[in-house]
Amino acid sequence: MGLAARHFHPLAAPRIGLTPDSRRRGRRPASCCTLCCATVESVLRRTLPFAAALTLVLAAGLAPAQDTRLPDIGSSAGEVISPKEQSEYGAMTLAQLRHYDYVLEDPLIDGWLQSMGNRLAAASEQPKQPFTFFMLRDRQINAFATLGGYIGVNAGLVLTARSEDEVAGVLSHEIAHVTQAHVLRAVERAKKDSIPILLAMLGAIAVAQSSGGNSSDDATMAAVMSAQGLIAQRQIDYTRSNEAEADRIGIRTLSRSGYDPEGMASFFERMQAASRGNQGGDRDRAPDYLLTHPVTSLRITEARERAAKLPKPTVASADAGMISSNPLLPGSLRLPTAPTRGATGQFDWARERLRAFSANTPAAAIAEYERIGRGQSNGLNDAQRYGLAVARLLAGQGTGAASELTPLLVKHPGDLWITLALAEAEARSGNAAAADKRFEALVDSLPSNRAVALTYAKVLGERNTPASGKRAQAILRPLLARSSEDPLFQQTFARASEIAGDSVRAGEAYAEAAYLNGRPEQALIQLNTLKKRADLDYYARARIDARIAAITPTVLELRRQGVKDEVLNRRLDDHPEARRDRTREGFDASYR
Repeated sequence: MGLAARHFHPLAAPRIGLTPDSRRRGRRPASCCTLCCATVESVLRRTLPFAAALTLVLAAGLAPAQDTRLPDIGSSAGEVISPKEQSEYGAMTLAQLRHYDYVLEDPLIDGWLQSMGNRLAAASEQPKQPFTFFMLRDRQINAFATLGGYIGVNAGLVLTARSEDEVAGVLSHEIAHVTQAHVLRAVERAKKDSIPILLAMLGAIAVAQSSGGNSSDDATMAAVMSAQGLIAQRQIDYTRSNEAEADRIGIRTLSRSGYDPEGMASFFERMQAASRGNQGGDRDRAPDYLLTHPVTSLRITEARERAAKLPKPTVASADAGMISSNPLLPGSLRLPTAPTRGATGQFDWARERLRAFSANTPAAAIAEYERIGRGQSNGLNDAQRYGLAVARLLAGQGTGAASELTPLLVKHPGDLWITLALAEAEARSGNAAAADKRFEALVDSLPSNRAVALTYAKVLGERNTPASGKRAQAILRPLLARSSEDPLFQQTFARASEIAGDSVRAGEAYAEAAYLNGRPEQALIQLNTLKKRADLDYYARARIDARIAAITPTVLELRRQGVKDEVLNRRLDDHPEARRDRTREGFDASYR
């Protein structure tokens, strides 16, 4: 993705149009570049003081995420951010995206995306680099990489792709941006280039101001816009070299991981067709991916030529094997071959599940499937029928969903995606016995499967009985050690613990979910409240103290920068006594 997107900073979210209501209103976050330019123009036309011009142009001239209140992530061109700092930056970005409800949290989709990403990462130039892949609800076609190996994919990109190989092609490209340190180099380049251009622009402003009158305003604006254009052109030139390198490295990663290297070129062609379809129309209608990944015929041709030189994925037959060369083993012994290569076979289910989850409402998803069915001579295919069933589930139509899923499971016996959906549909339609039987069979065969555990625990939590809560806790515990950074797990475990009567564990998990969802101040308040309980044992108190110590610096830093939790502040405004309690505890005093 381009510089602007790769440098989106979570702490700047409220100032760039990313609000809790923006997704629900069907609007995408405003562009950092657009807002910076608009701010410069409006303020300079009103006042044009030299100091204001200097401040605003500094904000607009650097890479768009360079806000004056943001943490310093490299004070000179030669300074390198430590891997720990990069990881913290990426984690904060993800937490703030969750805060504003832009992340699509679903265990099946998460598992599919993370599995595909991990497979590609293992074949990348830096297989030891940790990566985190996450899905966004937005139906615009886009993907981006940020510091720490955090890679986001819009639902719209998967809906546009026609194969898993195409999605993998985009992921391999973004992985290459991380492994080749393009994000870090972009920060260094932006800082290095902005200073001389800024000085030249300030000189032009000074000359323009000396002439006086309206012409000075126009000359000043011309100087500002010229400087912005120079900076933008330098960034574009630099990004083109990054894109070329990411294509070259990414397609090798794609092939090494067992995907069809043609997937990258075929997705480029799809994007080029989308670009041509939008020519002459509103520029904002063009896919976001094209704004940061310009697709040309040359780029497509080069991708095709590279793919032709790389091996295609092969699928080993069930009885295929490798004859042993070990003289100590029988010559007739055939050893198992490497794991099957190619796509996972889950793409169609994942795409249609995404279609249902990313629609504005379940009713809109159902209507979308009805339109798709009318437009196809044979009606909906199996994956689309699955997606329609998921949409009905989301709409609370358990019986209707079950009627769609039952024949699908007969046709695709043992399929996890369909089996889980059917079990959930049976539970929602009042057939708890059948649902439990199906869920328990899945737990027996897949005891550590995240999607199975979270889906079953969610259904049990809806029953709201101590017995169901304890059973949900038991199902979730095998995943507890590896789910410390999983907000969906923490929220589900908190609910299970709450109805099971384990209020301490529930409080800890709710606080952890709040922290991971970008609300560290809420988490800290919950933990401080929990710490007052007289029934805490030594181990619980030690865990809570450790988390308070870990979260407090984050809260203090956010407060120092003026970033506030709007929801928490509204609650405190509605309950003045809670604000007084918080002040008496010295919580507010630490921010002064």
